[in-house]
Amino acid sequence: MTTAAAIAIPSRPLAALWWIPRGIIFGLLAFFIFGPLFNLLLWTVAEKWYFPHTFPLEYGFSSWARVFAPRGGAVESLTNSLIVAVLTVVVSLLLAIPAGYALARLKLPFRALILLAFLIPQAFPNLTVYVNVARIFYEIHLNGTIPGVVLVHVSHGLVYAVWIATAAFSAIDIELEQAARSAGAGALRAFLDITLPLAAPGLMASAIFVFLESLDEFTGSYFVGAPDVNMLPLLLYTAGSGGNYQIASITALLLLVPSLVFMLIVERFLKADVLSRVGH
Repeated sequence: MTTAAAIAIPSRPLAALWWIPRGIIFGLLAFFIFGPLFNLLLWTVAEKWYFPHTFPLEYGFSSWARVFAPRGGAVESLTNSLIVAVLTVVVSLLLAIPAGYALARLKLPFRALILLAFLIPQAFPNLTVYVNVARIFYEIHLNGTIPGVVLVHVSHGLVYAVWIATAAFSAIDIELEQAARSAGAGALRAFLDITLPLAAPGLMASAIFVFLESLDEFTGSYFVGAPDVNMLPLLLYTAGSGGNYQIASITALLLLVPSLVFMLIVERFLKADVLSRVGH
């Protein structure tokens, strides 16, 4: 037996031992990622579950019937949440597309400060901001209305919309627009036919971020919308604070579905080179 073969034989068991800590690490990661989700799914079908039992004692769908009953509020809350989220996306993009294009194409003074200004709503505690917003909206009759909730959500959604739109337009070569202009196309025609389609993936990602931010927003929805505009996060908070974990889990699952769809869409549309241009 050669020296190389003698060394190789004991090295195989040692190499196999390296898979033990790797397996433990991956197992722990899987537990922390999928464990809460599995627990959430169990609560949605649990009829009777209490300590010290590891799993529910009885399973059923009575909680689902209560959630979607006329008095359950889930259908109304889901409808309001989707309406507000869609309107938030529309308003945010209508503001973010021209703003992002200007920040990407024009040599504006203090461009970095302008981008940072959109982070101001995120820089202060939401509670203190929304208490004052609710007082102002009450005076102008926007409190307890869908337009009022949409305006509050837009103030947060613009952070994602403007930053990602700026990155999307910055990633497009300006020579493409110049070639269209030299061929006789006007500024608007070049933008609609060349720039906007090329920026569509980034704008799609921006819309998804804004949609999910609006769908999950609780504080603004509570202070500006409640109790007239019922939203899914409000229903989730009410059920969770009341100890009704079945209703809370079902509501959380309704909020989780768009997030899963979001990840699939982002994987297709959101490119790393787009986000790398943010702030450049």
